[in-house]
Amino acid sequence: MNRVADAVTGHWVDTGAPLAWRPYLRLMRADRPIGWWLLLLPCWQSLAMAIGSTGFRWADLWLPVAFFIGAVAMRGAGCTLNDIIDRDLDAQVARTRSRPIPSGDVSVIKAIIFMAALCFVSLLVLMTMNGFTIFLAFLSLFIVVFYPFAKRITDWPQLVLGLAFNWGALVGWSAHTGGLGLSAVMLYLSGIFWTLAYDTIYAHQDKEDDALIGIKSTALTLASDMPMWLTTFFGMTVFFAALAGAFAGLGLGFWLGILAYLGHFVWQLQKLDTNDPDICLTLFRSNRDAGLILLGAIILGGLF
Repeated sequence: MNRVADAVTGHWVDTGAPLAWRPYLRLMRADRPIGWWLLLLPCWQSLAMAIGSTGFRWADLWLPVAFFIGAVAMRGAGCTLNDIIDRDLDAQVARTRSRPIPSGDVSVIKAIIFMAALCFVSLLVLMTMNGFTIFLAFLSLFIVVFYPFAKRITDWPQLVLGLAFNWGALVGWSAHTGGLGLSAVMLYLSGIFWTLAYDTIYAHQDKEDDALIGIKSTALTLASDMPMWLTTFFGMTVFFAALAGAFAGLGLGFWLGILAYLGHFVWQLQKLDTNDPDICLTLFRSNRDAGLILLGAIILGGLF
């Protein structure tokens, strides 16, 4: 039960969790919280934007908690599904061969049972929301199931991940309003470009191994002009986020926050070295802070 290669050093999973739990906590990426942050933040951002646009309701107090539980559980279920499907490929990649399934810490059968339990937790949380939101959330499952196969089929698996990981931008709005709005759609588009940027940076850690075993990624596809593509992705992220705030009628605080959001992406581009895996991982993780900046901007824009 060794520590997974790209986990956070000194994480409680490795130092304080019961030994029997550790392989399953690693399987659901509890030792790499950046994943559930990146899944959760579009939900919170969209919910905050809906509240800022249409007003607060007491029922909204439950929704941030529900989204947190759902994001952790569904991210864990998605990672487990991905690891079941990719177990043979993961065994060939230096960064992933220490994962619980290829390392032999968790069997495929036990992983399937664990994934079903995580999905059940998510379902219980989802059933507390309105009917349209339940329907909308179920639609995302088609993308979630397709994603593990995307890297075998398309040169743009990061786009598929963006479609899946930012679905919360639609669900957060619908959980508050019972429907969809143009602001939610713009925020969803912003998130897709955001994922294209941060996951392309992340994919540079594996590009040599991926090229050898035939795995596709934007890190390989766009290699000839990476700075231009990442600048475009981050630029479109800010552009569509700004449109979302404008359609929601957010105030001055939002626009000040958007400048900080843009500044964070400029900093990432300045620091990036695609040949340094440690820098790529650090910048990838820093997108939690970028997402929190946008969340803060939305809250300020709604309050003032």
